[in-house]
Amino acid sequence: MADPKGFMTIDRKNAGYRPAHERIQDYSEVEQTLNEKDRRDQAARCMDCGVPFCQWGCPVMNNMPEWQDAIYRGDWKEAIEILHVTNNFPEFTGRICPAPCEHACTLNIHKTPVTIRENECSAAEHGFTMGYIIPQPPKIKTGKKVAVIGSGPAGMACADLLNKWGHTVTLYEKDEAVGGLLRYGIPDFKLNKNVIDRRVNILTQEGLNIKTNCHVGYDVKGDQLLKENDAVVLAIGAMQPRDLQVEGRELKGVHFAMEFLTQQNRVTAGVNFSGKDRISAKGKNVLVIGGGDTGSDCVGTSMRHGAKSVRQIEILPKPPQEREANNPWPYWANTLRTSSSHEEGCEREWNLNTKRLISDKDGNVKGVEVVEVDWISNNGKFSMVEKPGSKRIINAGLVLLSMGFVHCVHEGLAKELNLKFDQKGNILIDKNNKTVADKVFATGDAVSGASLVVRAIMAGRKAANSVHEFIMK
Repeated sequence: MADPKGFMTIDRKNAGYRPAHERIQDYSEVEQTLNEKDRRDQAARCMDCGVPFCQWGCPVMNNMPEWQDAIYRGDWKEAIEILHVTNNFPEFTGRICPAPCEHACTLNIHKTPVTIRENECSAAEHGFTMGYIIPQPPKIKTGKKVAVIGSGPAGMACADLLNKWGHTVTLYEKDEAVGGLLRYGIPDFKLNKNVIDRRVNILTQEGLNIKTNCHVGYDVKGDQLLKENDAVVLAIGAMQPRDLQVEGRELKGVHFAMEFLTQQNRVTAGVNFSGKDRISAKGKNVLVIGGGDTGSDCVGTSMRHGAKSVRQIEILPKPPQEREANNPWPYWANTLRTSSSHEEGCEREWNLNTKRLISDKDGNVKGVEVVEVDWISNNGKFSMVEKPGSKRIINAGLVLLSMGFVHCVHEGLAKELNLKFDQKGNILIDKNNKTVADKVFATGDAVSGASLVVRAIMAGRKAANSVHEFIMK
């Protein structure tokens, strides 16, 4: 245990964000860092519970009490070694994970959980800075070959483990750089892309083969990969966005959130978009439809563009400020979440349904008609009812659709391999991540639907174990 009385004598202290007026001028990471004494004090708050609910709440089952104790003692090498037992990329989750572990922390009964996520990021950064995270190529090669399709967190985690176990692994990515939504979906102000490059450099030095700008199913056929490899793993994500089927959807200035975010991430990386190809929020009234994290990222990006105003609407009711009786600790708290982007200047509204998009004389969107709704429960099932006389128009020169993703993209590789899908359109697998196609496995959001980065890492690790067992029989 760290400090036996730390949770009683030390208050929770968050690193906090850079001032809003400063951070909206750039795309640097918004989160600040604590000095080493403060960080070790925060680790000292861990109670080393007899039953560590934090570990239960963590999808990768990080051994929280053990590495909190290592941080408290200043043993950063031990801390990162313990983290790497369960998590391939603590520098990613330490930045962008919503921290279900903190929701399950025993101290969260009193709303002051240990700063587990920030501590994790600090351990990873110390690990790199102090030279504890270095390439460790496998000493023995098995002669087995595996192709992993998709380089998001699930694909990276799966490929990393299989490579470490001595297999010859090739990671395929259709875009120009590795990372999936880590690189092209999450803004740089939340995850600097140098953090991804730093880890990728480690992976390549360990022997992982990476092929970018290679769209499997188009540039390379699935049949060819099956002939060349002992197993193929699909980690292609859930990239089919949920669309808005209303009048005016075709208007100029209406875009999926990922079109907007992906383009900005490429601009930040140095790619030039000009003229009509550039999606810009500068000087516009921006409306983000959808209240999730992706919508929040659209808010922060719009603020950095210099939007005239930013509004985010959600069809569901406003979440409560505090846990409700049917949502007890240690479960995830279904409460209102306010991101750093929301704090930068965003109006938020709930219980609004979009009826139609309104055009100006040139075919550009100029407004959105919405109506207020109530959610009525009938035997546990909720139905939406419009409130009479509540229709109104919101001025908007840029509309960003951030209503989630429905399933993986079926066209291309999935259809070529004759895979089966579940009722939601996700790739159907058995308990060992095996699809209906011989030698083909699937993992991550392509199987579960869009979820958290930490769950994708967990899924990739599980798939790696299944593939390893399969090819070593």
